[in-house]
Amino acid sequence: MESYAVIETGSKQYRVSAGQVIEIEKLKAEAGAEVTFDVLAVSNGKALTVGTPIVKGAKVVGKVLEQFRGEKVISFKKKRRKGYRKTIGHRQSLTRVEITAVG
Repeated sequence: MESYAVIETGSKQYRVSAGQVIEIEKLKAEAGAEVTFDVLAVSNGKALTVGTPIVKGAKVVGKVLEQFRGEKVISFKKKRRKGYRKTIGHRQSLTRVEITAVG
């Protein structure tokens, strides 16, 4: 079994391992920059260590690949027989990160 870690960013939790590419909410970092994440739980392949709330001494290092915008999400509201129709579109700003080290 491989080593992995659970990180939290953008109020969401992700299970990551070395070499994995993830798409997370936008970070204030340029492409090519290194970012570090606090670790909520880490596994070395045999034992799982869970933090309270973070594991002391453990960190996940990633490299920012690009900043981009996600797919467009359409929200449509309607009230029947009232002539009320409203369409709203939203595109989330995202960051693509490659995980380089877990531990």
